[in-house]
Amino acid sequence: MDAPVESFLIPSDYSIRQAMERLEQTEEKIVFVVDADQHLIGSLTDGDIRRWILSDGSLHAQVAHICNRNPYIVHEDFLLESVRDKMLRDNLGCIPVVSGSQQIVRLLFWKELFQEQSMADGRSQLDLPVIIMAGGLGTRLAPFTNVLPKPLIPVGDRTVIEIIISQFLPYGIERFYLSVNYKAKLLKSFFEELAPSYSVQYLEESEPRGTAGSLGALLHGADENLLVTNCDIVIQANIADVVRFHRENRYDLTLIASLREYRIPYGVCELENTGDLACIKEKPRYEFLVNTGMYVVRRESLQEIPEQGRYDMTDFIAALKAKGLRVGVFPIGENAWVDTGEWEGYRKAIDSLSKLGIRS
Repeated sequence: MDAPVESFLIPSDYSIRQAMERLEQTEEKIVFVVDADQHLIGSLTDGDIRRWILSDGSLHAQVAHICNRNPYIVHEDFLLESVRDKMLRDNLGCIPVVSGSQQIVRLLFWKELFQEQSMADGRSQLDLPVIIMAGGLGTRLAPFTNVLPKPLIPVGDRTVIEIIISQFLPYGIERFYLSVNYKAKLLKSFFEELAPSYSVQYLEESEPRGTAGSLGALLHGADENLLVTNCDIVIQANIADVVRFHRENRYDLTLIASLREYRIPYGVCELENTGDLACIKEKPRYEFLVNTGMYVVRRESLQEIPEQGRYDMTDFIAALKAKGLRVGVFPIGENAWVDTGEWEGYRKAIDSLSKLGIRS
């Protein structure tokens, strides 16, 4: 069955932020920019937007400025085998079919032309471990965490840590390490009774080691890279894309960063060097990339972590930068990150996870 074309079309005066919101709603991660008469202008993918953000482009810019104005298209008399060959050769997930007036009449998706193998199958499988930093006190969620360790806080009918782990399983990941300290026995007992199909091992902390300290125990392993995540966040991103981005750019550490927009509900005064008023910006809004708490780390980088004492991820990143090693940023949309680690975020978590299509 053909996908509805309209849900993949955006007007040329859409902002980058609006396009991101639309892309987050599409499994294929592609939209097509059209003019007022629905004529095709170009294609836009999450990769296009990621490159724009990393070049410090404004989210208020119009999509017409960054879209690919020369996407691969076919006409209504296309040959199916030619389309399949093109998809295989160039790894294309979607090809638009256009009329003589350059209006999209149909979209051809990989999953429809190759029904026996989805584009994700065999192409996005990952063989690397995931380390979940689960040893903290979780003081922001007291009094719940006076009774339970933070990873076992329920969100709907599952625990936070089950929801986190479930995000990695579709990629074939089966090895998980949990750094444990606070209420470690409860956490171990939970997984012993759960008896999951994947492997769970523990990094025991005799003292609180911070958000990176226990990673040093994994320095002498076979895997080139590790995935690291906090135990209170859920990321709706293509993990295989993140790992590919990390490897292709030869980063020593890549962090996933989420866009955040903050609006000041007052007029903000900007001053001259003399102290005189330069201007007043009425209710300005500021955009930032904020650290979500998920990383891809090259294993050799772990040698920077001391064997004892508290050592946070901020310390680790600073040490890598001081040595001239490379730290990358993989941006995701504001709605693709759920933080359950404090009360406001926890209250929003069930609704947010439902919108992300994640069963809570």
